Amino acid sequence: MAQDIQAKVVEIIAEQAVLEPSDVSLDQSLEDLGIDSLGVVESIFAIEEAFDISVPFNANDPSDSDFDISSVAAIVKAVQGLVAEQKG
Repeated sequence: MAQDIQAKVVEIIAEQAVLEPSDVSLDQSLEDLGIDSLGVVESIFAIEEAFDISVPFNANDPSDSDFDISSVAAIVKAVQGLVAEQKG
């Protein structure tokens, strides 16, 4: 399940960055991938839709959010946590 979440998150982020999923590494930030603030918001919406979760993300002040977007790995971990929380 965790691997499925990681693959889907990477796929969503790659789509926003107009890259192949194989070109996205977990240690990259969204900025590294060329994703701007609008792309971040679109990625969050796509993640919410794909996993049927609600992401606690403040687009106006991302640093004031409980959802860590500092790297692809951080996003994957946050999504895994939200999915687990929802199923719990």
